[in-house]
Amino acid sequence: MRIVAFIASASVAAASALFEADAALAQATGDGAHPDRFLLFSGFDVWRNGGFLHGGMLWSPDGLSQDGFTLKVLFGAGQYRYRSGDREITGTQELGGVMPGWRWKSDRLEVVTVVGLDIQSHDLRPQDLGNPLRGVHAGLRAGADIWYQPNGAMMLNGSVSGSSVGTSYWTRGAIGWRVSDRFWAGPEIGAEGDTKYRQLRLGLHATGFRAGPLEWSLGAGYVHDSDHRAGAYGRIWLLTRQ
Repeated sequence: MRIVAFIASASVAAASALFEADAALAQATGDGAHPDRFLLFSGFDVWRNGGFLHGGMLWSPDGLSQDGFTLKVLFGAGQYRYRSGDREITGTQELGGVMPGWRWKSDRLEVVTVVGLDIQSHDLRPQDLGNPLRGVHAGLRAGADIWYQPNGAMMLNGSVSGSSVGTSYWTRGAIGWRVSDRFWAGPEIGAEGDTKYRQLRLGLHATGFRAGPLEWSLGAGYVHDSDHRAGAYGRIWLLTRQ
């Protein structure tokens, strides 16, 4: 049996990685007198053995473009499949988190760290009594995001998130170059898992599309896991500021 706690990390940290789009776009601060303080985000992530939706918000009382306290609130839900012996198990997952943290910001570098409560619920069909994730669990989640722009044409991004529930983790790194002064594009790599399961992703991303008040990030590529399953993955993330 493969424990699948990492899926919660993947869903949650997808929201965390939206700091990438936050930092990638123009450092808007509202009208100056009323800087943007809320970043609302949502999105979904799919591959052949799972699909997840997530959403939430970031609140920075001093403004999204300033150093200072940041609070992340998030939620997510989805389904996943794994094998336990000769049976295929379908899991339905719900999760939520509230994580205070801090934002450090300069002209070219942004670092955000958060830590707080992580709650997960896993319903397994048919029942898998050997999976300790059955039911509702509470734990501690911590995460960090780094965005660096060495110049106006290139960006580097790294994100990591981990939870004490299932000892799960999620990481992602990306490089991007400015395309037609409209968005960033380049390769991305991700690794996620727990004590029993591992998954590796290699793909491409496009970040920073704007459509009215919404800002988009897209990604797609190849995924392979420690259960010797391979295939394609795709994701769409979006955000807006207030």
